[in-house]
Amino acid sequence: MIDQITKILQQVGLEDQLVNEIIQTGRFLKVREGQPLIEPGMDAKEMPLVINGTLRVMREDKEGREIFLYYLEGGDACAMSISCCLGTMKSEFKVVAEEEATLWMVPMHHIDTWMVKYRTFRKFIFDSYHDRFDEMLNTIDSIAFMNMDQRLMKYLLDKKQSTGSFVINKTHEQIAQELNTSRVVVSRLLKKLEREERIELHRNRIEVL
Repeated sequence: MIDQITKILQQVGLEDQLVNEIIQTGRFLKVREGQPLIEPGMDAKEMPLVINGTLRVMREDKEGREIFLYYLEGGDACAMSISCCLGTMKSEFKVVAEEEATLWMVPMHHIDTWMVKYRTFRKFIFDSYHDRFDEMLNTIDSIAFMNMDQRLMKYLLDKKQSTGSFVINKTHEQIAQELNTSRVVVSRLLKKLEREERIELHRNRIEVL
């Protein structure tokens, strides 16, 4: 597993000395499917780097309603947790394992030092911010400008891309929660997409065609 995280860090352009420091100071963490990693109000003490698997990042309101923001996949860092740490703020978002995932948890108190010491680490962090910001803009655009059936199809395609599988193991209720709509609406629109031969519906799973 050390070889995996080393390879990922080298692939994003980090020099060997920094890679060694990240390896020496971090730790492995396995999270099971559906397990929360970061909750609203938490202090972000570690930055998760995804080795394999997928994390789902969401916003949650006071009533507990959630809206999906973006996925974190292999090689991705959670820019929001870095932002909370650098700004000494508590988390305002939620991160849940979309599927079983292996993470490398890096203590946040090293981030400031590495950003000053290593140009490659600054670039990695700024690139992470940029990528996550673009993904959030896409989410905002879909909410503002897309019909719900378009949002639903985009959600299914994003999920397919993040997991690498055409089969999506989600209930209608789970999808409705992530899209902040009702199960009835999701079920109706999924039936419509099935009639259009864009998906196939099965019990608690959906196949994208």
